[in-house]
Amino acid sequence: MQFSSYFFRFLYAAIILASTASALSFSGDAKSMTIGAIESFHPESCFETFDVDGIEHPVSARGEFSLEDAAVSFVQSRLNITSAAAAFRTGYANDVVQHAYIHQQINGIPVANAVANVAFNKDNRVVSFGSSFVQPSSVPSNTPSISVADAIAKAENALAGAYNGHPTTLEFVAKEDGSVALTHVVQIQDDNQDMWVEAFVDAHSGEIAHLTDFGAHALYRALPLREQDVTQGFRMIQHPQNTASSQLGWHNTGAKKTTDTSGNNVIAFVRGKGGVRYTTEQSSAPLIFNYTQDPTKNPNATRANVHAARVNAFYVVNTIHNISYLYGFTERAFNFQNTNFGKGGQGNDRVEVSVQDTRA
Repeated sequence: MQFSSYFFRFLYAAIILASTASALSFSGDAKSMTIGAIESFHPESCFETFDVDGIEHPVSARGEFSLEDAAVSFVQSRLNITSAAAAFRTGYANDVVQHAYIHQQINGIPVANAVANVAFNKDNRVVSFGSSFVQPSSVPSNTPSISVADAIAKAENALAGAYNGHPTTLEFVAKEDGSVALTHVVQIQDDNQDMWVEAFVDAHSGEIAHLTDFGAHALYRALPLREQDVTQGFRMIQHPQNTASSQLGWHNTGAKKTTDTSGNNVIAFVRGKGGVRYTTEQSSAPLIFNYTQDPTKNPNATRANVHAARVNAFYVVNTIHNISYLYGFTERAFNFQNTNFGKGGQGNDRVEVSVQDTRA
C-alpha cells in the first residue's frame, strides 16, 4: 500500500491514544471474542476526523482552555447525552496535540466497553472524535447481589485459574442484546496454561458477562509507543496483541502463520538487491523477538541494530493498527490488512515498512 494523508491522520490520533495504556482493553467495531463458551461483546463505534484546522467545541468561548471541560462538553454535544453520562478519565498534551479519554457512565458507574476519545490541535480545536457509547435497553440495580469474594470464586471456577490480586472494580458492561450488566471485574491467571484474562462477573447472576484476554502470546524488545525517542529505552513488551483488533494475532496473514516480522497488518523488512525483502525471524520460540539495539553504532552497522529496527517497526505499526481499529478504523472503513475476513473493505493492502530505506 502507499501511505496516504488518510493513514497519517489515523497514525496521528493513534499515537496519542497509545499514551493511555488502558485504551487497548476496549474494542471498537461490534464483534464477539470467545474463550471456551464465554463470549465478549464490543459495541459498534464511530470515528470522525476533521480538517487540519479542526472544529470548535461547545465551551470555546470560555477564557482559559480546560481539556477535561472541552472534551466532556464535546462528547455530550456530539452524542446528545447528559453531563452525568460522560466522565473524563485521563488526558495527554504536548505542543502539537491534546487528547482526552472519556468513559460512559450510568448512575456514576463506568461502562467498561463504552468509551470515547477527543483530540484537539494546538489551537484547542477538535481534530478527531471516536465513540463506542451505548443506549442500553435496560439497566439493572446498582447494588450487587453477590459479593466480590463470591465473584472471584465463580471466575476462578469458570476459568480454571486463580485470582492474581489485582484490585477489583464495579463496572457496567454492554451486552449484545442491548442491555448492560453490573459486574465485578476480576483478573484471573494460570501461568501453566499462559492464561491471563479480566473477567466481568455479573454482580446479580454470577455468570461471566464479558472477558478481556491478555494472553496473545508474543514478546518483543521495542520502544513503547508512548516514549518520545530511543534514548528513553527499549524494553521487553509482553503480549501486546489484541484479538479484538487482530483476530488471528500479529503473526498470521490470514493464509498462514508466521514467525517473523510479517503478518496480516504489516510486513517490516530491509530491501536487498533485486528488491528482495529480508524480515527478522523470532530470536527464539514461541514468538520471542529479543534483539538489542546498540545506540553507539550506526543504525545499519550491526545485524542486531537492523533486527531491532525491524522488530520495533513491526511492533509500532501493529499497535497503531490495533488502537485505531478500536475507534472505528475497521475493515469496512478500508483499514490496512492482507485479509479482511469477509468484513468488507478491500484487503491485500497491509502496511509495508521498508526499514532504513535511503531511496528518495
